[in-house]
Amino acid sequence: MIDRLPAGGWTARQDLAALVRALDPEAEGNCRWVGGVVRDTLLGLVPKDIDMATTLLPEETAARLQAAGIKSVPTGIAHGTVTAVVSGGMVEITTLRRDVSTDGRHATVAFSTDWQDDAARRDFTINALYADPRTLEVFDYTGGRADLAARRVRFIGDARQRIREDYLRILRYFRFQARFGSMPADAEAESAVSELAAGMKGLSRERVGWELMTLLALPNPAPTVRRMAELGVLAQVLPEADVAGLARLTAHEAALGVVPDALRRLAALLPADPPLTDQVAARLRLSVAQRKRLACAAARDGAEADAKALAYRLGMTEARDRLLLAGAAVAALDGWEVPTFPLKGGAIVARGVTAGPEVARLLRAVESRWVAEGFPDAARVLALLEDALTPD
Repeated sequence: MIDRLPAGGWTARQDLAALVRALDPEAEGNCRWVGGVVRDTLLGLVPKDIDMATTLLPEETAARLQAAGIKSVPTGIAHGTVTAVVSGGMVEITTLRRDVSTDGRHATVAFSTDWQDDAARRDFTINALYADPRTLEVFDYTGGRADLAARRVRFIGDARQRIREDYLRILRYFRFQARFGSMPADAEAESAVSELAAGMKGLSRERVGWELMTLLALPNPAPTVRRMAELGVLAQVLPEADVAGLARLTAHEAALGVVPDALRRLAALLPADPPLTDQVAARLRLSVAQRKRLACAAARDGAEADAKALAYRLGMTEARDRLLLAGAAVAALDGWEVPTFPLKGGAIVARGVTAGPEVARLLRAVESRWVAEGFPDAARVLALLEDALTPD
């Protein structure tokens, strides 16, 4: 029986059909859907990205797209990739390739016309699935279909060779294991990632940071991160990590129905130490905004105050981080907007107080009572001001 993708959804898109006609007008079979789009569709998931593989050289791909009036961008033409811009989004189209040499970070490739060559150079069997864009027939050269059914993440060919070609595949392995795998995991894969983990030290920090954050954004990464620690992998990229903290947070998030957040989960992995956390953030090349948020989370003391008061002082996102990391409830913040303090310095000056430090002191005193009373209305604020102005 021929294995086929289920029809419907993205497979019925007219812009994609037009793309196929532009590249393969005579139905010679020179292009196929590949990778995640095939994998996810077989699992009943909505694919995030749509990629295509082709026997056409990149220059020919670009020429055919231009002739059909389809915009293309040479996003990685040296490696054979042309991106087609269609009405439903972008499609990466890559010429079949085979590896010539690798150094653990980059590969030198040669173009090929052999689909099995292309499959053999990919990382995991579940990512080396192809589908005919017209018939939707699935082509599997590495046993990926069986691995997908078994929820098994397995390297193609020799696991150690695949990793030595690009050490980032160690982190990719755990990301795919968290998303698609089951336990017990593939024994050869675990042995290889443990043995070769030290090779990740040569990777760019941006690549490591992206992989870690993508893993932490998954629904339940805690068991996988724990396994990374057990196999000696986590210590190579995040030696400061406390996997128990992540497990506590993800369990609390699940109990409250909170949407996962990668940065909050990174905070859970790290100690409540702002200077150390900032060092980690810099190492992972996080943005300035991310570094500030992580530092705020690291300043937690484990006994957070009233939720709304905390949100007023720190900001909504930062308050939710602190509360969730402390194992506290966040329901009080749902649908609530942080109010603006209704009293201005001019109102105090109008009461005869000379502009300067005394006005600032009174503002702070009234604001403190306003927050403590749960943000009452403007009339109450004026009453609080009267109290502050009245001598004891």
